[in-house]
Amino acid sequence: MSDTTTTTAASHDPEFLYEFDREPIPKSRLLGPGYFAGAYAGEHVAATEFVIGVTFVNWGASVQDIFFGLVIGNLMAVLTWTLVCAPIAVDTRLTLYWYLRKIGGPRLNSIYSVVNACLYSIMAGCMITVSASAVRIPFGIPPQLDWYPTDVRFVLVVLAVGAVVVTLAVLGFQRLATFATVCSPWMFLMFIVGALAVLPELFASSGEQGFFEMARTSVWTGQTPDGSEPMGFWKVAAFAWICNLGMHGALSDMALFRFARKKSYGLFSSFGMFLGHYLAWICAGLMGAGAAVLLGSPLVQLDAGEVGFQALGWAGALAVVIAGWTTSNPTLYRVGLALQAVTPNWSRAKITLVAGVVTTIVACFPFVFTGLLDYVAVYGLLISPIGAIVVTEHWIFPRTGLRRYWSSHAGHAINWAALLAWTISVALAVVLERTGTMHLFYLFLPVYGCGMVSYWLLAKAMGAGGSDIAESDAAPEEPPAVPAASVTRRSPVDRRMAISGIVAALALVACVWLGYCTLTAPVESYRAMLAKLHTQLPIPTLLYFVAGTIFFTLRERSKRDGAATEAAQP
Repeated sequence: MSDTTTTTAASHDPEFLYEFDREPIPKSRLLGPGYFAGAYAGEHVAATEFVIGVTFVNWGASVQDIFFGLVIGNLMAVLTWTLVCAPIAVDTRLTLYWYLRKIGGPRLNSIYSVVNACLYSIMAGCMITVSASAVRIPFGIPPQLDWYPTDVRFVLVVLAVGAVVVTLAVLGFQRLATFATVCSPWMFLMFIVGALAVLPELFASSGEQGFFEMARTSVWTGQTPDGSEPMGFWKVAAFAWICNLGMHGALSDMALFRFARKKSYGLFSSFGMFLGHYLAWICAGLMGAGAAVLLGSPLVQLDAGEVGFQALGWAGALAVVIAGWTTSNPTLYRVGLALQAVTPNWSRAKITLVAGVVTTIVACFPFVFTGLLDYVAVYGLLISPIGAIVVTEHWIFPRTGLRRYWSSHAGHAINWAALLAWTISVALAVVLERTGTMHLFYLFLPVYGCGMVSYWLLAKAMGAGGSDIAESDAAPEEPPAVPAASVTRRSPVDRRMAISGIVAALALVACVWLGYCTLTAPVESYRAMLAKLHTQLPIPTLLYFVAGTIFFTLRERSKRDGAATEAAQP
């Protein structure tokens, strides 16, 4: 996925992103723009998109709220990655965990790691629950929409899905990450095909001719099912901004952007935001509204598995399962990384196994599924003050006469100013939300500002004043790698890769074509065409996964061989 000639084979290994967890990334390991575009496009077309897109409909968002509010919110998220997260990552070439250790000391880093691991476990549990919502369908298990399970068979399904997810996460993260790359193009197209497939039903039920008129009357109506206050434009925009607050504002994605050649690579987060958190959310809302019409059932009584199944048949159910699978595994991996700070003698496999057991138990309770939007907001608020503290020490301290890393240089095991600032900021969030002063989705700005101001004041009072201590965070200089000699003869691997790539692309085109045929079918034959879509879509899907897996496997092999050839050059 990288376009650089100096990237070694290790840079295409998912484990590689965490090899330098205690030191800056060397220049020879930096990645080009293609890597970041692909990473964000893949990670943010996921299981949560099925849930969030439908929730916007249930929460009474209007057409204007969705189509314009999401633009504003996602743009703000991209700018936060570009102007805050990526520059600090490129300056330091460190993960957040190790940079926080320099700022806050080992004990604060341990506290943060445990909190982050717990929050990630709940998120991974949500992904497993989403997958289980599709696996339950052939067993006739009703949707689980309460905060607790109402059918013991659903618990058994969750335990089975969780066991598979955890086992594969422990044994083969690299293979799973490669498979997630294979899944990404197909997953994205399933959102589009599902929306195309249900549009005729939505037009027929609304009686409207234009798309926006139909969407206004049948999908994003601006009214909630129970008559409560609708979500509104600014809440939609705010949620889109804070949805990944933990990654951009709280700086977790320093782990990714420390490999970036330039700070401007933060702009590549737009591939995730506008493909996943814009187009996929819109398509998921259409799929949910269409599934409700097809079933003659209120949308609030449907889960992600039912929505996918009604729109796309078994291919849709598979999409929900894979979406949950491909996102729960890297989330579990992040849990393991976070817990390594407090379990130094444990292997990654052992940490991931323990975290996976806890996560699977959490997944048995559908509250992680039904309250996802609120949970995402709470998750971001709990850890965003840490991002504010790092931003303050990294940028504000040198400009205001305070010393960076003052606590570590003083030999403190914990930076009490940082811990107090974190606590004060979270307390402010609780007070503002519980008193009704401010909605949960709007709390990011005052909480982040409180973290910055309180940390600066507390640090100055506790001894951070004085001249800045010069300390280089730059990556070690290395001689540039010599590009490998060009090879004009195509190898058998190249030919097989080209053929499999063409077959995979044609299979994806066939998937879209089936959706288009359903969209354009005459009114009287629409249901027959929808049934045909359900029957035939698994065929190009299977063909894509076979050809796509061969293509991506051969491509990775070609990159490794190229890197080996490059390394062998004098």
